[in-house]
Amino acid sequence: MEIRKLGQDEKAGTRALYEEVFLEDSEAFVDYYYTEKTKDNVVYGAEEDGRFQAMLHLNPYVLSVNGSERKAHYIVAVATRREYRRRGYMAALIRRALRDMYRAGETFTFLMPAAEEIYLPHDFRTVYEQEKRYYSGQEGYEPLRAGECGALSEAADAYLSASCQVFAKRSEAYYRRLMKECASDGGRLMVKKEGGGISDCRIFFPDPDEGKPKIMTRIIDVRRMLMAVTARSFMAACFFVTDPVIEENNRCVMITGTEFSGIMLMDGKAENSEGEITVAALASLLFGAKSTEEVCREKGVKMTERMKGELAKLVPLSKIYLNETV
Repeated sequence: MEIRKLGQDEKAGTRALYEEVFLEDSEAFVDYYYTEKTKDNVVYGAEEDGRFQAMLHLNPYVLSVNGSERKAHYIVAVATRREYRRRGYMAALIRRALRDMYRAGETFTFLMPAAEEIYLPHDFRTVYEQEKRYYSGQEGYEPLRAGECGALSEAADAYLSASCQVFAKRSEAYYRRLMKECASDGGRLMVKKEGGGISDCRIFFPDPDEGKPKIMTRIIDVRRMLMAVTARSFMAACFFVTDPVIEENNRCVMITGTEFSGIMLMDGKAENSEGEITVAALASLLFGAKSTEEVCREKGVKMTERMKGELAKLVPLSKIYLNETV
């Protein structure tokens, strides 16, 4: 079995596997995906017996994280052909992708799991439930026109910047692509206009999915992740972080900050450490999914009372809006 990053001309070779595994996706949607999304994504394949038996896709997004732009990848289309399952292909693909993202300088990655238990062993943690807003005949809405994508992106970016800490940056290209994605499943974007501008956008589908898919995150670079948050007041703590996949994350860190200065980070000294936290527990803490008391109940986590109090002063990235599908 060989795992490798595929060349642009090889990506189409994974379509048969996609169609075999993701039976719920229509042919029109798969056409859209392999025409549009594979233009700029990264695809890893596990090749054996002359064809791709497993794959993992990384779809690129620019995220706003506490007002700073950060490149990130959305992990999608993780699949293994049925007769090749339970051979460790998926774990090997995830490890390769995580390490490559670390080398590329990324902060964290995210995915929408088919089942959370699949990704928990790989240190992903659930931090958000999607809340998609559908159009269902509300008055005052009309179909979005391609020429309005720029105006919509400006309005959406302004709204999300004021209300969210983590979201995918909007652009004209973002909405042009989303229009194609919706159309592939018989849908369209509907907008409401007020005061000479666009005030709202909703998605119309003939048969909308009313579920609330979960989003899981996985820290890629511990140092970048810690520096992405802010503090409520002066804080300082020294502790070890453990990561079974990305070796560079295994370190003792010294974190300090105030509500005015932001977070500062340096290498800590082992003799000054006040505890230890796993990379998975750190994600739960920094994205606001769990409190310090809650993460302390996880395996591999231990903190002094002082450390608990200091980390509780961090402002978690809990205002999340990651509603992308692929």
